[in-house]
Formats: sequence, structure tokens, C-alpha cells
Amino acid sequence: MSQTVLIVGGGAAGMLAALTALEDPQNTVLLSERQARVGRKLLSTGNGRCNLSNLHAAPHHYHGRDPDFCRYALEQFPVSSTLAYFAALGLETVTEPDGKIYPRSNMANSVLDVLRYALEHPRLHLLSGDGVADLRKKGDTFAVTFLSGERYTNIDKVILACGGVAGSKVGGVLDGYKLAKSLGHHRTALYPSLVQIKTDPTYPRALKGVKTPARLTLRRGSRVLAENEGEILFTEYGVSGPAVFEISRYASTGGDGLTLHLDLWAEKSAEEILRHLRARRDAKKADAPTEQTAGTIFAGVLHSRLGQVVVKAAGLSPAAALRALTEQDLTLLAGLCKDFPLPVTGTCGFDQAQVTAGGLDTSEFDPHTLQSRLIPGLYACGELLDVDGDCGGYNLQWAWSSARLAGRLL
Repeated sequence: MSQTVLIVGGGAAGMLAALTALEDPQNTVLLSERQARVGRKLLSTGNGRCNLSNLHAAPHHYHGRDPDFCRYALEQFPVSSTLAYFAALGLETVTEPDGKIYPRSNMANSVLDVLRYALEHPRLHLLSGDGVADLRKKGDTFAVTFLSGERYTNIDKVILACGGVAGSKVGGVLDGYKLAKSLGHHRTALYPSLVQIKTDPTYPRALKGVKTPARLTLRRGSRVLAENEGEILFTEYGVSGPAVFEISRYASTGGDGLTLHLDLWAEKSAEEILRHLRARRDAKKADAPTEQTAGTIFAGVLHSRLGQVVVKAAGLSPAAALRALTEQDLTLLAGLCKDFPLPVTGTCGFDQAQVTAGGLDTSEFDPHTLQSRLIPGLYACGELLDVDGDCGGYNLQWAWSSARLAGRLL
């Protein structure tokens, strides 16, 4: 029996849901995208390289009110099946040692291109450049009205794949939440995730542009909320970089009173660092043209500006004589190197976030079909649902897996 399927959203999830629905020869698909072209947000992922998946994709890399909600979809369309699917479309991929998967071309355009070419199908009608203004269930079918006033009726199934509100400059919108709400659905609170963390700017501002490896611990008092290790980038307002993005969800949702603690020389203990600093102070350099200063004590270990900031944070003058530093000074410097605290003031907003934490209440959807428990014939997938993954390709894998499941229209 033939049926008409409306998919709202032409991003990663929407495109794959459309392709999946087209596999049933009885389906005619209307793919709606408010922007002029599909897949714009996809082009910005992975810094333009498109980190389309991760070998380690599993439920423990995902978050939400019910983190296990994603399990069935990931099992039904795992990473291996995703790569095979894209290979059949003509996409060659490479896998990095940490499990991140990219197109062989190293360009996000390659992922979008194979999807766009596959969508050139006689039973698919692309409705682009026009947003959905109203969606209603009338009897057994749906009716949709677009912002332009164009209207379609007798739609048998609807898949909401609008994405989240993150990245408004590349397509993040509230449309999906609003449409679902109009049909009786609810959502959890929304927070920016995979985003820069804002801190007291005193020291980060002086270090703007400096990159350094560090071990990060996010705490409220003595309670550890998140830990990570990797490269960070100091900015005018706080810290950025992959290691920061991975714990930003906890900074975004954690409320007030948070502090980010940086271990700037994670390979060494405080005692080992103290011995190193002591040796630097006591080194005899009779042939040196000028006497070394306290600001150089971390030379060869930390970025020169970072080393001077640590000295200043200890209440010492970088211009003071290195040999004049006391044992107490060295102990304080070693301690700050192991635990440099930055009071957290929040995160950057949705405009700069890569992903939305929170979304449509997953208890109102069947995890085995992604069909609404409230409105038969209505489905949702991707970032719109209250499922968000860690940094590193996990969110796109959720988009593919959930879209594949929803597109089957079970």
C-alpha cells in the first residue's frame, strides 16, 4: 500500500532517514529543509573534515535522561554497518588511531555529496528554502503548512529530524521542539554541549592563543564532575580545545560553584616538579651574560607565557632573580603547576556549541522504532531527541543509527 512520508529536516539524520524510507518502493518521500540546501551543518563538523563516526561508539559514550535509550538503534545500525552503507554510496573512509573516522578526502563535502547524489530519486521531492509553520494530525493522516503558505495533506508518516538548537549559524533551530510540542510532546532542558568553557578571564586573557597539554578536572568543591586529558587552548574568555569540549557538557549542566583545575605537567608528581625547579634555581651558570629571572623557571617545560603566568599566580615577580626564590616559593610553584584553578563562569552559547544536550523526552518514544508513544505515525531521530554523545564522531553515529531506525517506519 503506497504512503507519503514527510521528513522535517535535511541534515545528516534527515537525509539518511529519507534514503532509508525510499528503500520501500511503496513510499513517496517529501524531504523538507528550511535552508536553501540540505546538509549545511554537516559541512562544519570535524573542522570541515567531517568526523562521521567513531569505532568505539557505544551507549557509555552518550548522555541524556535515559542514556541507554540509544542502545537498540546503535546495535541495529552499528559503526560497521554505517561504513558499509557509505562505502556502497561511494565514500572511502580512513580511521585514526583514536577511533575517529573521516572521509579519505579529508573533506566534509565528500560525505554530503554522496548523500545528495543518492537523494536524486524519482520518489523523493525536496522542499527546500521553506520552514514548517504548522503540523497537525487529522484522523489517520497529517497535514503540514509551510511558512510560505504552501500546504500538504494526507501525509501518512512524519519523521522529525530537525536537529537541535546548537550551531544556529549553520542551521540550528527550535523548529523540531515546537512542532513536537504542538502535538503534545515534551522536552528536557536544553544546554550547549561540545563548546568552550568560560572562566574568570584574568589569566586566560593573558594567555590568549596559547596551547598546552593538560589534565583537566571539573569540580564543585571536593566533588569531581568530569575529568579529561589533552590539548587545551586559552582564549580571552576561558578555555577551548578538544579536551575542553569533551567535559563541557558537565560545565553547561552543572550549575554554579564550579572550578576547572588544570594539571599543567601531568606526567610528573608535585615532588618531581619541585626537584626540577630546585635544580633550575640552583644551577650554576657563571658564563651567562645576565642573571636568569623567576619568569624563566619553567623554561623548557611550559610555554613561556604560561610559565610567567604561573609565577604571577604564585604572587611572585617574573623579573625577580631566579636564585632568590625560596623553598616555599618553589613548593607553591610546583603546587600551582599541578593544580592551576580557574573558577568557571559558564560556557559559550548555542551559537558556538556543536551539539545540544537535552531534547525531546525519550520516554515518549519507542526505542525499538523511534515512533511516538503519543502520536501514531510520528517519529523522531538524531539530535532532536534527548541523546547527545561525546566529542569525536559519536553524535553523527547517533544521527545515522537513529535515522536508519526511524526511516524503516516500523
